[in-house]
Order: sequence, then structure tokens, then C-alpha cells
Amino acid sequence: MARFAGLVSQKLGGAEKDYLLLEYKGSDRLYLPTDQIEVIRPYSSGDVPTLSRMGGVEWERTKSRVKSAISEIASDLVELYKKRITSEGRSFAKDSPWQSELEQTFPFQETPDQLRAIEEVKADMERPFPMDRVICGDVGFGKTEVALRAAFKAIQDGCQVAILVPTTLLAQQHGETFRERLLSYPIRVEVLSRFLTQSQARKVLSGLEDGSVDVVIGTHRLLSQDVSFKDLGLLIVDEEQRFGVSHKEAIKAMKAQVDILTLTATPIPRTLEMSLTGIRDLSLIDTPPADRQPILTFVGEYNESAVVEAIQRELLREGQVFFVHNRVHDIEETAAGLKQLVPDARIAIAHGQMDESSLERVIIDFWERKYDVLVCTTIVESGIDMPTVNTLVVDRADLLGLGQLHQLRGRVGRSGHRAYAYLFTPIDKSLSEEAFERLRTIGETTELGSGFRLAMKDLEIRGAGNLLGTGQSGHVASVGYDLYCQMVNEAVLEASGVQEIPVTEIRVEIPVDAYLPESYVSRSDLRLEAYRKLASAGETSDSSKVEEVRQEWEDRYGPIPEEAEKLLSIGHLRTICVERGIKEITVTKRKKMNSGFLARCSPVSLPLSKQTRLERLHPEAYLKESSGELQIPIPEKNPTGVLTEYLQDLVPVLTATA
Repeated sequence: MARFAGLVSQKLGGAEKDYLLLEYKGSDRLYLPTDQIEVIRPYSSGDVPTLSRMGGVEWERTKSRVKSAISEIASDLVELYKKRITSEGRSFAKDSPWQSELEQTFPFQETPDQLRAIEEVKADMERPFPMDRVICGDVGFGKTEVALRAAFKAIQDGCQVAILVPTTLLAQQHGETFRERLLSYPIRVEVLSRFLTQSQARKVLSGLEDGSVDVVIGTHRLLSQDVSFKDLGLLIVDEEQRFGVSHKEAIKAMKAQVDILTLTATPIPRTLEMSLTGIRDLSLIDTPPADRQPILTFVGEYNESAVVEAIQRELLREGQVFFVHNRVHDIEETAAGLKQLVPDARIAIAHGQMDESSLERVIIDFWERKYDVLVCTTIVESGIDMPTVNTLVVDRADLLGLGQLHQLRGRVGRSGHRAYAYLFTPIDKSLSEEAFERLRTIGETTELGSGFRLAMKDLEIRGAGNLLGTGQSGHVASVGYDLYCQMVNEAVLEASGVQEIPVTEIRVEIPVDAYLPESYVSRSDLRLEAYRKLASAGETSDSSKVEEVRQEWEDRYGPIPEEAEKLLSIGHLRTICVERGIKEITVTKRKKMNSGFLARCSPVSLPLSKQTRLERLHPEAYLKESSGELQIPIPEKNPTGVLTEYLQDLVPVLTATA
């Protein structure tokens, strides 16, 4: 673990290049060439990292500990997957005409992500073994419709569907949605929650047992021993990570027998999705609905008149307001103050120290529009869809993290109406640099969905833990999110018995000024990103990837200067090396001649007939058969381009001596 101290320019061997300056524990420093940027991973986690000593053993020990924990989980995942695909599952029938009819009554235009997710779920259900798919998407992005269509498909085949949700309010919301959408069909939908009387609950339970209830929606009560189904075919789990360990174990036990569809609003990173392809199937919905508008965001010192105006605006358009005050000790005082400012507003209070049933009651009353303003802590439910709430006021926004602010702001603006977010800081109090930066970022970024990846990094770390098991968050913090995902990928391949092809490290040293000038890309974070993209393109044998990087640079930063052109030429040369198995190229001044360079390329192996051709075309070139080193004299002018042409000219003969 090292601290990145910035990009520095150094002149070594007569050529100027950029290096990443890495500082380790003590006063150890390392200058890493930008073309080797792929050997390091950025550390991102909620924790402050502890620097390692260069060459010390503590880092290796940490990695080893995390690796063994990941290996165990990967083995469990692969084992569960194997068990699932060898289980005798139910193969659901193709879509019926009723299915098409139901889908045509959806009042909105499906997003491309949503349609893809629906198709993937249906394909899973039609396979002969049980489904285990996760649908990941923000609240209001259309996950419920995917679940509803899957439920309808299962009911067509005479099966029952159970929908497991973490809160009573979500059960009520899903119950309303399902009843409304399935009203025209002979389908019985029931909600099993604490708000039912004993006799009502008994009726639901007997309906599940005799098969007269088609869809049941409930909290963990559904996992109780006294709940038995006549023929359960599909279990839909909403926000699985919010259930306790024993409930999760009960869900896991069902995975080998029935089709399971899990819905989550916690972002799951694409890198992790790639690592688990085929083990745990994932569908991402990150396109916002067409009518969703960006949220107008105001950041600044607390302003009483702005708060009054914001609440009154909502009252006039019959909307509601979340007022977030994240300190329980004076939350009642704050609510009383608001009541004085806006006497017409009906105000309720919600926080985590209330007992569960009181908190649930307040939130349900707010959802049923018995109140106009909810003064609350950050407890505002992440899974609850409240389309009538279109204004958010956050008092002391400087105390919240970027991910928290983003998620809170995502609670409003779900109905197609213009939404407002007011992020207030204290009057006459200077902010820390970090708090200022956080608020500046969220104030400037109003994109919807996946465009806000930086702010969501801490949520992604949580998403990684949710997908692989709760205890994983600590391991993510130990090695950082990016390296953790890479280790998961390696462990899953190993547990699946797949031999990973190692990436060969290629060393290319040419004495030319090859770097991105500050005058071309002024911000060091953008230069770093540009170097990373080029290094990644240079690890493949596809030179068109380097061409894509060139086009991106031209598009973002304008005409490419000479030093950057030389950098791209070296990137192109690296793809030639990958294609031909060359691991090292060094270009130096010729000792016996007054001008020109000598390029040494290795390893190279040529058949005898090709060696003769090489001698005829390039009489000064020389192949050392013992070491597999090819030496080629090249001019000082454009050495990279000339060397690339030489190697391309020898395409049929240059191969790796692997």
C-alpha cells in the first residue's frame, strides 16, 4: 500500500517521460513508468489506509488473509451453482397470449435495460434447472415490473409466487401494485403482514396451503415454519441484504429447489458483475425512466426563507417534503421550529431510536399522505418509492458522505415532476476541504442513474459485500475495492477449474520524449486516467484499441501534440509485441557508429528459411539464437515507427518462444 504523490516528469537516458511517484511507509519512494500503470490498483474504501514498507511482509500477509476468505466464498458460490444446475427444476412454458396482453397494459415505455432484464429472467425460467438471478437498479427504475411479469409467467403454469420484502411498508406497496396490475385476471394476491388480524392471517395461510392464493407478499414471516405452499414455483426477494443471517440461510436452502429472483437498489459494480458471470446471474437496470428529470440542487448556507418557500411550493402542488436532520437529540425541537415557520404543514418525525412498530406506522401514515413533511434522520428508506415527495431539505449536509447525499437526493423526483434538493451548511462556519469538495461535486453533478459512479463508490463497496456475504466489507477495506474485485475474479476461476491465462509483462524502452504535456491535459487525474486507458489498450494484441484511445484524446483535448503522438506509437508497438510474443524491447545509442540506435527485441525465434530472408532484407540485423535476441539498427528519427514497420514486415516469421 503506497500513497500516490502525483505525476512527475523525469529525464532519464536522454528522454523525458512521466512517472507515478509512489510514497511508502518511512521515506521509501518508487517512480513507476506510466506504461506499467496496470501493475497497481487504486485503493478505494471507506477506511483510511495504512501505508506498507517497500518490500515488507505485512502487505503480503493481508493479501493472503483476504485471498483465503475470498476462496472460501468463491468455492461456496461455485458449489451452489453446480448443485443448482444439476437439480431437477421446473421448466416454465413459453409466453402465453395472456402474458403479451398483460405486458401491453404497462402504462410506461420500457427502458432498453428493463427489456433486457425481462428477457433474461424469462430465458432463465424456461431452463430445466432453478433460476438464481439478481436484478439491480435504483428505486423507480422498473425492477417491480420485471418481477411482476416473472410472477405472472409462473402463475400461468399453475405455480404460486412468494415475494419476500424487508419492511411492512414495502409489502403494502408491492401488494397495491400487484393487485392493480392483475385486476383483470383470476389471480388472488394477498399480503401477509403484522397489520392483519389473526383470523385474516389464518385465511391467507390456508389459502397458500390449498393453492387458492396465487401471490403472497410478506416480510420474513413468510419463512416461518407454519407457512406451507401447495406448489411454490417462484420466490422473489427484495433487498436480500437487509434480512438477518437465519433468514438468509432459509433463502439459500430454497435456491436449489425453486426459481429465485432477487431485487436490489444497492449498486452492484460492473467489475464484480463480470467476475461472477455464470455463477450468480445479474441484470443491471441503470437507465432512468424517460420522464425522470434531473433534480435542481441548491448548496449553500442555511436559509430560513428558502426552507419556507420550498415547503409552501410543495403544499401548493399537493406534494410532500423530506426534511433530513441527522441528530436525534434535537429533532423534535427542529420539527417544532418548522411548525412555527409553516403552520399549515402537517409534520411527522421519524428516526432510528423509535421502536419498530411506531416507526413503521409513521412512515406508512406519511406514505398515505396524512402528513406533508417528514422530519427524519438518514433512515429514509432506500427501497421505498414515494412519488409524491419532490422536495428534499438536508440540514448540515456537510456532515454526510457523498454516497449518502446521492442516495438521499435519489429519494425525490420519481414522478416526472420537477424535484428540488436543498443541501444546507451552517451559517458562519468554515467547512473542511473534504466537505466543501463533496458538496461542490454533488452540486455540479445532476445526472441520473449510472453517471454518478464516483459518489457511489462507497455504496458499491457495500454492494460487493451484499453480493458475496456481509463479512466481506472488512476485506474490501483491507485491500481496496479494485484489487478485491480482481481477487474475486481469480478465485472464481480457480474454484471453477478454469486455468487463467497470465498477462505477460512487456518492457519497452525507447529514448524518445513520450508523455502527455500538462499544456494538453492540465488536470493530473485526467492525465492518469488517459495513461491507464493507453496502458490497458497496450496489453492486447488489438491495435484498434490504441486507435480508440487516440480518437478519445482528440475528441476531449483537441489536436494531439508530438510528445503524445510518440506515446501512442509506443502503445501501438506494444500491441505488436503482444501479438508476436515479444516480452522486451530496449533501444540504445549505437556504440560503434556515430549515429543511429540499436533495437534489441526478445524473445524471437525464426526458422532457417526466414533467417535467410532477414539477412537479405536487413543485412545489418542479427539474431542471437542462443538467447533469442534480435538486434536491429534503426535511425534516430522516428525510431518507434521504423521499428514497428520492421516487426510488422516480419509478421510471418516473428513468433513467441513460449
